[in-house]
Amino acid sequence: MQAITRRGLGGGLAGLGLLAAAGAATQEAPWPNRPVTLLIPWGAGGSTDAFGRILAQHLQQILGQPFPVDNRVGANGTIGMAVAARARPDGYTVILSPNSTYAIAPLIYQTPYDAERAFVGVGLLASMPIFLMVHRTFPARTLPEFVEQAGRPGTRLTYANPGVGATTHLAIEWFLQLSGAPVLEVGYRGGAPAIQAVLANEASMVAMPASAVLPYLQSGDLRALAVTTAQRTPLAPDVPTFQELGFAGYEVVEHLALLAPAGTPPAILRRLNEASRVALTASEFRDRFASLAVTPTVGTPEEWPAYLAAETAKWRELVRERNIRVQ
Repeated sequence: MQAITRRGLGGGLAGLGLLAAAGAATQEAPWPNRPVTLLIPWGAGGSTDAFGRILAQHLQQILGQPFPVDNRVGANGTIGMAVAARARPDGYTVILSPNSTYAIAPLIYQTPYDAERAFVGVGLLASMPIFLMVHRTFPARTLPEFVEQAGRPGTRLTYANPGVGATTHLAIEWFLQLSGAPVLEVGYRGGAPAIQAVLANEASMVAMPASAVLPYLQSGDLRALAVTTAQRTPLAPDVPTFQELGFAGYEVVEHLALLAPAGTPPAILRRLNEASRVALTASEFRDRFASLAVTPTVGTPEEWPAYLAAETAKWRELVRERNIRVQ
């Protein structure tokens, strides 16, 4: 057996000390010390993607590490959410998601993750109003006139649906439930084709976020019958709300939230939340977000569970009563 000398023992202890110091240094390395992947579960060019890319640039400036964007598209965003749910909860993978994906999609799609337990919220970041639009030549000039026209014998009105389970889809279904208007659904692959269908008079109406339809509203090619927010929006102050027009309690907002895999340390969530708040409220960034017709609404990680529960409950009954499902 090899003899253990004082020198050998000292050298071994010194080596263990170096390993312990290295381990401590690794554990104490501040977050972030490498790139943070920002998953976006919708395609490039849409409102979520455009907002996310601006946010990623500013988070990189604030936190000092790259925030590369990774678009994972499909099944109303649930494919990207599944990728995020499987990621390590170390703060180096986060996902920017609209409420159609984190609150509505699990009510319609079979998801490989538990929507309420797989994620923690960094917080709500922004909101977007939705407009109910018709072609500029459409006979009805107001929402009540649209409902009256839809009910006339022999009339066949349709709405363009950009995707099953989208916030815009449920906004119309809620309006139809409250009004009783017999308007038929016509499915399209995305927001742009749905808008083009109304522009070409192939569909009678469409509901879309402000960022997608403001150019057509400003040019006069499309006309807004109502906005889905509780108060009128400064983006189009002449457009009445559904509540003004007699639809009590009607409010639909497209929310964007930043989420992380469950188990992500609270300190990292707070730092991400603080950095997002700086990015969204700084004057030098405000114009870029305003160009997307989004309003910063930065929530906190602590507020997330109650918000998610309320948003999910809001849509669960409508999905059941209107029999909304993937064909």
